Amino acid sequence: MAGVDGARVGGYAYGKLEWGQAMAIRYGCFFSYAHGRHELMRRFKNALADALRCYLEPHFDNEDELFIDTEQLGGGDDLDHKIARAMCESVCMILIYTPKYEAHAYTRREYAAMRLLEAERAAWYPLPSHLIIPVIMTRHPDSLPPQISQSSFYVDFSHFTMATSDLKSNPDFLPDIDKMVQRIATHYHHQKKHTPPSHDCNQFVLPDVPPEWRAVPSLTFPKK
Repeated sequence: MAGVDGARVGGYAYGKLEWGQAMAIRYGCFFSYAHGRHELMRRFKNALADALRCYLEPHFDNEDELFIDTEQLGGGDDLDHKIARAMCESVCMILIYTPKYEAHAYTRREYAAMRLLEAERAAWYPLPSHLIIPVIMTRHPDSLPPQISQSSFYVDFSHFTMATSDLKSNPDFLPDIDKMVQRIATHYHHQKKHTPPSHDCNQFVLPDVPPEWRAVPSLTFPKK
């Protein structure tokens, strides 16, 4: 889109670009998750991140294995811009699903943003799999939302507890971690070969907040 002034296409707001501005892959995966105040959610996120870093490192050159907002964003950052750019510079997205995830507008927005990126990259190469990898930490008491249940691939780690041993050496979780790593590595090599040289992640913007993932129950009660 070099030379386009002020246009908006898909999730991109294009200013005037010069040829040679390229999307550099900086991260293997963008971590999308709802923040937690207590130890279980923090421990799960950290344990999963540690395991993925461990097994992704041999596949990459100079890229970071993961982008995690709590580690790589400062308090003064323009959060929307930084998040959008980091998503665009990531090969895939790890979605840590909890009921809290679908209740938060911002995490639903990250999901919608990665769907836009997935649609764009599908024009660059035949996608061998989706770019969003759902990891179930906690199931909704009713059911998984279709955004998760209808995914061609997700892993169920809902049996993780505070007593669970280190994920990167836990035989109960390692087969699924290996499947995740292989999917990410496959997309990494495709995107290294097929990303257009003029693609500019500075221009990617987050979409508007999408609707709720399931019907919100009415809080009105019948009158007596």
